[in-house]
Amino acid sequence: MSAHEHLWMHFSRLGAYKDTPPPVIARAEGPYIWDTAGKRYLDGLSGLFVVQVGHGREELANAMSKQAAELAYFPIWSYAHPKAIELAERLATLTPGDLNNVFFTAGGSEAVESAWKLARAYFRKTGKPLKHKAISRSIAYHGTSMGALSITGLPALKQDFEPLVPSTMRVPNTNFYRRPPGSGDTPEEFGVWAADRIAEAIEFEGPETVAAVFLEPVQNSGGCFPPPPGYFQRVREICDRYDVLLVSDEVICAFGRLGEYFGADRYGYQPDIITVAKGLTSGYVPLGAMIASDRLAAPFREGTTSFTHGITYGGHPVGAAVALANLDLFEREQLLAHVRANTGTFRSYLERLNDLPIVGEVRGDGYFFGIELVKDKATKETFNDEESERLLRGFLSKALFDAGLYCRADDRGDPVVQLASPLICTEEHFAEIERVLRTVLTEAWNRI
Repeated sequence: MSAHEHLWMHFSRLGAYKDTPPPVIARAEGPYIWDTAGKRYLDGLSGLFVVQVGHGREELANAMSKQAAELAYFPIWSYAHPKAIELAERLATLTPGDLNNVFFTAGGSEAVESAWKLARAYFRKTGKPLKHKAISRSIAYHGTSMGALSITGLPALKQDFEPLVPSTMRVPNTNFYRRPPGSGDTPEEFGVWAADRIAEAIEFEGPETVAAVFLEPVQNSGGCFPPPPGYFQRVREICDRYDVLLVSDEVICAFGRLGEYFGADRYGYQPDIITVAKGLTSGYVPLGAMIASDRLAAPFREGTTSFTHGITYGGHPVGAAVALANLDLFEREQLLAHVRANTGTFRSYLERLNDLPIVGEVRGDGYFFGIELVKDKATKETFNDEESERLLRGFLSKALFDAGLYCRADDRGDPVVQLASPLICTEEHFAEIERVLRTVLTEAWNRI
């Protein structure tokens, strides 16, 4: 085996690297990364929707070093440590409403897993033991552990691992561009239609059996579907009507990606649980959390009851220290205001690409955008499987990278290019993104 073949890369076709080693990223600074040959690329995806504050921030590295020297590891199983306490308190002050109970994990899949386990345990403890089912949206990604994968709405990701955890069902997502006939002519009408499908699913399954609805503020998979106006408000009403928990999966959307600490604040709704990871530490150390309302924590604060769930690295001291330093940096550099002030400029540069015949729609919010690619703008005709394979994997991903832009070309829904640059990016970076995309997408069209 070649040296690189010992590394089993994630979500990768290992056969593609049998004779050719994968790109190797050796260092990074600000919004840029460099490979081992010294070539520079703009990190248009923040690693993996993660590096909010940019690469190479010494204050985060210093926080890591200081904490590791003081207390590198201790579990939060019946014990606590100062940084976990401090971070939990700080997060509770930032979350909307009474989401004051922070259960730390090591990442996003574990946060989603924890949310579903809490929903089931809560209803058992409060006399509704049949409430265990989870609803999510088609094409939505919620993680890879067996529970989170069961909630995920991407059949192709599940096939090799089925049967999964039973009792999950899918409802339509908020892709207005590809809305089905009869689902409304305006975003507002479409939002009502999409939310009402959740009520329909709850009724069909039986409200006494449904525990939670898992929704991202802006759905990632499929290419950045923002919620139509009023959508989340109606979903909240539906959840209240049927006593179903609303879980806001913010592993991508939290910590500035949409210009607020939480997407729930961006769109004005109150979840029962928020799941986070990624931007919590800007990726410098793995850390995630499930943040629950006081109502959900109450049964576990009495007598001998406990939530029999835990994770070895949840609330890791080094991770918590870095998260605190990361939040300090957010405040000092006013990153939320920066994203809000610049999201229109980012969008405007991407919308310049609408003059290309291959661009069907630009959509998204904050520093989180998707560009859907089409074969025919007028009819919205998309690419077939063979064309998509040849276009995305055969050309686009490598061509964009070779041109100096690291981003995502994805076809888990219809073919899209996704951009989620570090929150420190400014107009010069948006212009650079547009230049590369224009060149490469023009070439892609010529190859069709």
